[in-house]
Amino acid sequence: MDLEKRINAFIELGKRIYNLPENDLQNWILLAKANNNWFTEVNIRTALQGIIEILKPKNLESWISKYSILNKPPKKVGVVMAGNIPGVGFHDLLCVLISGNILYAKLSSDDSILLKKIADILIDIEPQFKDHIHFVDRLNDMDAVIATGSDNTANYFHYYFSKIPHIIRQNRTSCAILNGEEGAEDLERLGTDILLYFGLGCRNVSKLFLPLQFNFDNFFRSVELKKHLIDNHKYYNNYDYNKSVFLVNQIPHLDNGFLLLRESVDFFSPISVVYYEYYNDLHDVQEKLDIHKDKIQAIVSNINKIPGTIPFGEAQFPSVNDYADGVDTISFLTSIK
Repeated sequence: MDLEKRINAFIELGKRIYNLPENDLQNWILLAKANNNWFTEVNIRTALQGIIEILKPKNLESWISKYSILNKPPKKVGVVMAGNIPGVGFHDLLCVLISGNILYAKLSSDDSILLKKIADILIDIEPQFKDHIHFVDRLNDMDAVIATGSDNTANYFHYYFSKIPHIIRQNRTSCAILNGEEGAEDLERLGTDILLYFGLGCRNVSKLFLPLQFNFDNFFRSVELKKHLIDNHKYYNNYDYNKSVFLVNQIPHLDNGFLLLRESVDFFSPISVVYYEYYNDLHDVQEKLDIHKDKIQAIVSNINKIPGTIPFGEAQFPSVNDYADGVDTISFLTSIK
């Protein structure tokens, strides 16, 4: 199967997902929700829409045209997939298959439904993919590996896969830099960056850099549309627990009834909590970002002086060439000896 066939198959996949009959989509949603209570209908639909956007012809063709993908014997590529948000492993699936390699995917138990459903459609479109897609429990005798996990599991992955080419991804999070001039729409979109997928993704904003005298009232008014999250029992349990910890330990914090804000120099906040830190000078912020760059996935801001930022509301909607941890997956896959 040549590259053109693979590209056309994925373009058709995007169309099939977009036109998926509502009954089939509801079946996907019910199965995924039963498997993982964090996977709400809204979040599943949002994740699928992100996949559809990636697979639009102009996006897919523009992306892959930048690479020289030769017709050569395929390599066996193992992928240890995360399961924090719906279908989060799709980009790796896309990269492995469109580069002409064979996928051996070890799915997370938290997201074991959606990618299998998507793979079934892809195989129906192009039956030759059947021999290139394998869902497995263990990765043995691979030519290369892409593994996503926590900082602890990353140490294991580095050891276990040390003798073959690999990409090992560790814990990352995202932050936002505000200047106090943001309007209600900006702050509402920031609320999406923080709370979409309940804040479980590495692209969710968990840390705010704020100017002195920042107006929290405007922020809380703008994120009020997200208050329905408290109706999810898993999110509520996290909120209730963290609030109790703050109260018992007399830790100063802000609380709007579904989201807690606490001043901290740390980047990684618990679910339902956002850390914030004041700054006097943007140079100080940039210095801190440089120090912690290996832990930051995305930076959200309207401030042009900070390089590499993305607009409010776009943290959880990466383009197809926005690689996790900044590592070009296609370049890695095409360089396997």
